[in-house]
Amino acid sequence: MTWLTETRNSYDTDAASYADETRDLLDRLLHVRAGVVLFADLVRAIGGGPVADVGCGPGHTTALLRELGADAFGIDLSPAMIEIARREHPGARFEVGSMTALELADDSLAGVLAWWSLIHIPDEAVPGVLEQFHRVLRPGGVLAVGFHVGDDEHGDQPVRTYGYRRQPSRVADWLREAGFAVEAQHLLNPDEPKPGAILFARRPAAPPR
Repeated sequence: MTWLTETRNSYDTDAASYADETRDLLDRLLHVRAGVVLFADLVRAIGGGPVADVGCGPGHTTALLRELGADAFGIDLSPAMIEIARREHPGARFEVGSMTALELADDSLAGVLAWWSLIHIPDEAVPGVLEQFHRVLRPGGVLAVGFHVGDDEHGDQPVRTYGYRRQPSRVADWLREAGFAVEAQHLLNPDEPKPGAILFARRPAAPPR
């Protein structure tokens, strides 16, 4: 897939500058940080377990999850990003991988965080990615997805690659079609030129036998 190669190459090229730019982002964007905290709380409420930060970049969000007590590890398409993440957060586990084909066992995770990483996935590939998330989450597992809100195909990005802005209702429909139950929607900066959204969803628990 050409878009995967382009995304990987762009993040490899800009990894160092991106890491510097985003290092204190969660301290500056407190509503976004609150979404990470809530996600960690939701995972704790189901008894904890492994959590994948998919599209983890330089690992800053993975590190925050671990500070919050989550058993979090990071996955990213970019080897350069993973190299930075391992160097800056040596106590955490980071792996090179693609959300289009997660090398994780079925029902193995308590949570999946996709924090502004679906923005590089074309519309036609999103359902397959969400099916991957559903597959690796155990019944009752939690998914949180953050993304840019809008209707244009190529929003401004911190790296030189395509990005997609989407309406929360559309993302919610994709989640439901993949088998998730949508539980909450947080709209960020709705009065600003570049709003964002966070959707919290859950793989429904298995019915009692």
